[in-house]
Amino acid sequence: MTDRLDPTEEYDGTVTVRLLDDDEGVDELTCSSFREAIGKIKTHMDAVTAAKIVDRDDEVVFTSREMNIEDWEREWHRAKRSLSVDIDEHDCPHDNVACFADDRCVECRMDRVQEQFRRAE
Repeated sequence: MTDRLDPTEEYDGTVTVRLLDDDEGVDELTCSSFREAIGKIKTHMDAVTAAKIVDRDDEVVFTSREMNIEDWEREWHRAKRSLSVDIDEHDCPHDNVACFADDRCVECRMDRVQEQFRRAE
């Protein structure tokens, strides 16, 4: 008998594409990356009722019922790019937690435009 603890969860590091068809049911495709999952969604999109991408934590991150795959792909690339870039710290004067140096909130953008008009006068 051993005194070691066995893991309670298994993690395979994969992303899943779920293709839902009213006639055929649900088909799950295993992908090794989001890039591969996006490709499979684009390939099968016209043949199914709905498609979903499920991440490694078993959360649905894309559903064709709510968004367009091209729009989601652009946002995914933007988010991936901003994670790999050093971003200057930015303290939003409006206390908006979603305001970043490279992606300002609406209030900060309006402040910037107003400031440009003041300088032009």
